[in-house]
Amino acid sequence: MWAQACEMLERAERLQRQFFQPSGVSNRRAAWQPPVDVFETERALWVVIALPGVSPDRVQVRFQSGLLVVAGERRLPVEAGAAVRRLEIPHGYFERRMELPSGRYELDRHELANGCLFISLLKV
Repeated sequence: MWAQACEMLERAERLQRQFFQPSGVSNRRAAWQPPVDVFETERALWVVIALPGVSPDRVQVRFQSGLLVVAGERRLPVEAGAAVRRLEIPHGYFERRMELPSGRYELDRHELANGCLFISLLKV
């Protein structure tokens, strides 16, 4: 039983380090940072951000001082009176600031689909 409790504490600490790291200075304090993949081609950058359960109207994408900033909120999908038995997917306000490779970029499009935000940045 002790080993099981230690294993659960270790897992909770690992999840805390992975998901609940505040980023930068903001008007609202970020509770977590979503994981990001960045791909580069000759003509564009593609950014994929994991945002499970986040609705499109809760996401903002902007450029700020040479950074790509993605911010928003994931609300808990819990009905009133429901007891939470396990909570591993982060919720609350999030913000991710990414320094882009040197160069000039123009936001081509962004789309939230299948739990991921896809951002296309054209090189100009």
